[in-house]
Amino acid sequence: MNSLRNRVQLIGNLGADPEIRTFDGNKKVARFSLATSDEYTDKEGKKVKQTQWHQLVAWGKLAETCEKYLNKGKEIAIEGKLTYRTWDDKEGKTHNMTEIVVNELLFMGSKEKS
Repeated sequence: MNSLRNRVQLIGNLGADPEIRTFDGNKKVARFSLATSDEYTDKEGKKVKQTQWHQLVAWGKLAETCEKYLNKGKEIAIEGKLTYRTWDDKEGKTHNMTEIVVNELLFMGSKEKS
């Protein structure tokens, strides 16, 4: 049962190209957003589409893969875990963010033409 704790799986489309940062020792991090959509029928019988946005983070070799192959609109599947960050800005205001740290990435959809 431990393998099911704090596990997230999503399929969606990238909202923008990944933002890549390189740290000391050439370690990379990729940050990007993923949109997932659900459809349902409301009380009046109309189809309603809801989109949720998720903030994703990939480190190391996976970040390099993101940098090389991912771009806005690309459909991907990810597996990762939820993390929470808190920080204070220059004005002293506290910010909270929920992110998904990506462990696995799968390219979906058709292959792009070279």
